[in-house]
Formats: sequence, C-alpha cells, structure tokens
Amino acid sequence: MTDTTTETTATTPEPAARGPLPLPPAAARLLIAAGAIGTIASTFLSWTWTPNFPGDLTIYGYPAGLQVIALVAGALTLLYGLTLWNVRGLGPLNPGKATSPVLLIALSAFAVCWFTGIAIAVDLGGLVNLDPGAFVAMAASALPVLGALALPHPAPGTGLKGYLSKPDQPRPRTLSPLAERAAITIGTALALVVFTYGIGINDDDSETFIGFLLVLVLASWGLVHAGLLDRFATMSAHHKGFATTLAFIAAVIFPFTQSDDHNANIGVNILIFATVALGLNIVVGLTGLLDLGYVAFLGVGAYAAALVSGSEYSPYNVHFPFWAAALTGMAASLVFGVLIGGPTLRLRGDYLAIVTLGFGEIFRITVNSLDGTSGPNVTRGPNGITQIPDIKIFGFNLGDAHDIGGFTLGRFANYLFLMLLITAIVVLVFTRAADSRIGRSWIAIREDETAATAMGINGFRVKLIAFALGASLAGLAGTVMAHVNYSVNPQPYQFAGAAPPNSAFLLAAVVLGGMGTVSGPLLGASVLYLVPEKLQFLQNYELFAFGLALILLMRFRPEGIIANRRRQLEFHETGQLDVPEQKTLTDEAAVSKAGA
Repeated sequence: MTDTTTETTATTPEPAARGPLPLPPAAARLLIAAGAIGTIASTFLSWTWTPNFPGDLTIYGYPAGLQVIALVAGALTLLYGLTLWNVRGLGPLNPGKATSPVLLIALSAFAVCWFTGIAIAVDLGGLVNLDPGAFVAMAASALPVLGALALPHPAPGTGLKGYLSKPDQPRPRTLSPLAERAAITIGTALALVVFTYGIGINDDDSETFIGFLLVLVLASWGLVHAGLLDRFATMSAHHKGFATTLAFIAAVIFPFTQSDDHNANIGVNILIFATVALGLNIVVGLTGLLDLGYVAFLGVGAYAAALVSGSEYSPYNVHFPFWAAALTGMAASLVFGVLIGGPTLRLRGDYLAIVTLGFGEIFRITVNSLDGTSGPNVTRGPNGITQIPDIKIFGFNLGDAHDIGGFTLGRFANYLFLMLLITAIVVLVFTRAADSRIGRSWIAIREDETAATAMGINGFRVKLIAFALGASLAGLAGTVMAHVNYSVNPQPYQFAGAAPPNSAFLLAAVVLGGMGTVSGPLLGASVLYLVPEKLQFLQNYELFAFGLALILLMRFRPEGIIANRRRQLEFHETGQLDVPEQKTLTDEAAVSKAGA
C-alpha cells in the first residue's frame, strides 16, 4: 500500500502557479469577459457634459474620438478573454493560452480609459466634468487587468519580468499557400486602416492621438507575445513578392481615403525621409560606419535640383526636365560622397563620426555663405532658392489637382505617388545590393573589418561604394523635396534641430526601426515624423523625446523595433551555444590513448 501511494504521488502533476491575485481561474476568466463587455458598453454612454474636450464625447449611442479607441481595445480584450474559454475559432489568437498577451491587451483598454478620464479632469478643471459613462469605463477597464493578474503566472518566481518576457509558443499549424496569402491580405488591410485612422486624427487633438498610441503600443506588444506578428512575418517571408505588392497597393490606396491634402503632405514627407534613411541604412546598418553628417547629401541633391529646375532665383538660366534634374542631384551627391569618403574612410569608429559631422557643418556653412557677399552668388545664402516650379512628367503637372474615378487628388497626393515609385526603386536597390557579393562584403566589414581584410576584402573600396551609393540615394530624395517645398535653404541641414530633416533624426530613424532591414527605417521615419506632427506640444522638446526614446529602446529592444535574426541573436540570450563545450582531456585518457 505504501509503495502504491508513493508512486501515485510522484506522477501527480503540480498545479499551475497562480498570479499575484488569489482568485480561482474560473473567476479570473469571468472577470476578464465581464470587464471587456462593460468597457464596450461604456463607449455608448456620455463621458463628459461639454463638447470642449477633443472628439465630442457627449453623445449617447455614438462613440467618438477616444471612445472609438476604447471600443476597439475593449473588443480585443474580449476576444483574448474568450480564448481562455476555448471558444471555437479563436484558438489561433493565443495558441499557447499564455497569460501575458491577455494582460497586455487588457492594459491597453485600461490605459486609454483612465487616460481619458484623467485628461478630462485636467483639461476641463476637475472630476465634476466626468459623466457616468467615464466612471463606468474606468471601473470596467480595470476588471480585465485584475482578472489577468489572477491567471497562472507565465514564469513563477520571476515577478514582473515574467509578464514582460515573450512566452514560448507551440509550433504553428501549417496553412495552405492560399490561406497564408489570405492572412497576409487581411493583415495588410488592418495595417492600412490603423495607419489611416492615426494619420487622420486632427493635429489639435493631442489627447486622442496619445490614446491611439497607448492602445497601439500595448496591443501590438500583446500580439507579439501571442506570436501573431512573428507568424505574420514568417508568412510574409514565404510570400515576399506577394506581401511587397500588397504593401505597395495599400500605399497607393491611402490618398483615396483622405479628404484632407494635408495628410497626403505628411505621407510625402514620411516617404522622403524614409528613403533617405534607407540610404543611410546602407552606410550604418550594413557597413557599420557611423555617419553624423549624412543630411548634407540630401541638401546637395536638393540644391543641385533647385539650380537646374527653372527657378527665377537660380543664377543659371536652365530648366531641366525632372528626370535630368533627378540625375543631376544624384550625380552631385555621388561626387560629394566620393570626394568626402576618399580621404576619410580610412578612419574608423569615433574618428570617422567626427569627420562626417564636420562635413555636414561645412556644407551648411558653405551654402549659407554663397550669397554674393561672403562668396559667389550661387545659393543666395540664408534666403535660399525659392519659387521652384512643380514637376511635370509627360505633360502631367503634379502641382494641379486631378479627378480620378470621382476622387479629387490634390498636389501632395500627386507627389505621394511619385515618392512611392521612387521608394520602390530605392527598396529594390537596397535589397539587391544587400543580397549581392558587395552586400556580403559590407556585412563582413561591419562584423570585423580586420578579419574581412585578412580574408581578401578590399575594405576601403567596399566602404567607398557604400558611401557613394547611400549619398546618391539621398540626393534622389533631395530632388523631390526641393519641388515639394518650392524652395531650399540651409537651415534644415544640420546635425540636430527641432524639425526634420537633420542627421540626428535620420540616424534615430535607422536605429529605432532596425539597422540592416528594409522595413525598419520606413517604420522609424514614420514614427519619428508622425508623433511630433500630431503631438504639437512635443515640438519644443523633440530632442528630449528622441533621447528618451533611444534610452528606452537600448534598454528593452536594442536591435530595433524590426530586427533581423542576426542582431536578435547578438543582443538577447537564446540558450544557443555559439561555441561547443570545451572539455579538457585527463592524463589517464591521454596515457591510455598513447598506449593504444
């Protein structure tokens, strides 16, 4: 009898460790579902009595502004809460039944509801300005968080770190190619909807955009922990051409969703700076060269195009067609890249960074001095070259509004289509170069220049090619920027400033998005340009915000938001041994082998 009891005890599984709150799992699941439903219902109530708060949250039965964002967060919380009830069809949302995705998504609803309540009280002068709907939202959104904290702890004994660490996920189920393409299409459509909603928020409604960011960051974090974004990235890699085509189509559709040409202007500037960041990514991300004066190449291209594009303030009475002006800007930037890179690329590390920083400042001071007084009249000094005409391509004037299929596309929408084409060309050049023999040489130089040189790679020539190619891509973007802005002047082309473009902005876009990737700089430029644009009060503290963002990034995700596999292995412990375990042979083994 004793032996049987011992054997039974040994094979009994240990109960899962509970979370910080001592509630039964059934009660925790019920709390999550009830809180999510309450959050959704609260968005149909009035949250304040006055329409003075952004979004007009006074209407019953019609969510608006932050209420819409809270409604989406509540719906996501309900979906992930129902995955714990094994509801059929919802299993793929959380394959491992992990706790952390549920907690993070519940926190997104909690964050937006409580932020809204606090913002109403602060902006309007006290809690008396909150209607019952706001109190219901704040109370209901707290319930899923409490319920998630009562679920089994993802890593017992690790405390908060266990909730923040990405849990292991089971091997995903194999889908047919058609199903994978359908999933990619749905994901791309959702990304377009989210981006369109975010960029469509009024610039004066900072509170609404902050709520949007809170939900976007926390919900995306939850989807990462659930393994959905990794699964989407894997499927996109399997169908790379299809996914790239869909992303391009989504970008083409974007102008047709906007009634305000100002949003198209934001899109044009994002694409211009993203294109320049991709060129810098060749130098910094692939080759590992720290360039602190890269914005000067953008300025060289912009000034070269302005001088030959028919402006009446240009000292040269010439008017090149756009293709010739673009080639002129690229060629000028390439020549400057070679001239600057030739004597400086034999330097390494901090010394190279200091030299490139000096080149950026020399360019700005030089164009500021070519005003006819301090030097020859070429750039008109601080006044710049103005009245640059709009681009005409095959008789199609990009400066005029055009009606297409009942939609009126304004000036900036036309330039957005042009920049989409240029961005596609730059992405193609980047990917083909990175996958080529020269691209592998860049990566070898980045990893260890001494070892690469010892293996026969001409380090100077390889680095000079990277420098020249990155400069020419920046010059191409500069030619379009000169026409979009109607003018060029020296003020933006500095190392750091309150508004882009500047070298610090471009470098932050590459580091934040993910060095060495294609989509990383695109995302980094979008975030760094869109956030100050929508949060007007941050414009005076842009450098502080940049620094804070980079500190947080280096602490929690040093490889960037979108990172390649190599950099993830460099910065995170994966349990994979890079070096086989070394064992020392004992004397006995050596003697016996010798004796044999």
